This record gives sequence, structure tokens and C-alpha cells, in this order.
Amino acid sequence: MAEIVDHDAYIASAPEAFQPALQRLREILGRVLPEAEEIVAYNMPGFTIDGTVVASYAAFSKQCGLYLRPHALAEHAEDIAAAGLKATKTGITFTPRTPIPDDLVEQLVRTSREGVEG
Repeated sequence: MAEIVDHDAYIASAPEAFQPALQRLREILGRVLPEAEEIVAYNMPGFTIDGTVVASYAAFSKQCGLYLRPHALAEHAEDIAAAGLKATKTGITFTPRTPIPDDLVEQLVRTSREGVEG
């Protein structure tokens, strides 16, 4: 796989069925984190504030993922479960058929941003 240099290239290289969900995440993250810089680290697009990755996303063969700082996932564990989603310490996986609700994405990202300068 070629190295991905920006968010547009990443989304374009993802499986076609996942592209709308990835674009939606990018738009929400950009709106909630207007001061953040778009980066690509470890071949995965993300948003950084003062050198701290606050949120990132990825596509895999059968699902997508949203990755945040661990305290955000811990704080919203009940909301994640109520949405029928599964979380790890640093991320939530989902499919286009069962996306993360937009309001939950916004809450998670705002919480992930807490404690980061910017």
C-alpha cells in the first residue's frame, strides 16, 4: 500500500462502501475541532492539537474505526453500549450499516479534546 499523504487520499483509497462514513467523520471532527491540524500518522488520518492526536479514523476490510483519547471512551462507555457499538480502550468500530450517531461522535470528540491546549 502506498503511503497516504492526506485525508482526501485516504478516503479515496478506502473501500467505496466506507467512503461516505469516513467523509462524514472527517466533517464532524473538523467542525468540532476547528483549531486542529489534519495529519496522517501511521497511515491513518487524524486531528492534532499542539502535537496531541485528539481523534483519528480508519477503514479496514469489514469495518471502520474512530480513535480517541482513552478517557473519552471510558467516560461515554454507557452511551457507546446504548448505541449498540463496541469500544476498546482507544476506539470504536462500526460499519456503514450501524454508524456512530453524529451527536455521540461530537460528545466523544469534545471529551477527547479536554485537557489539550489549543
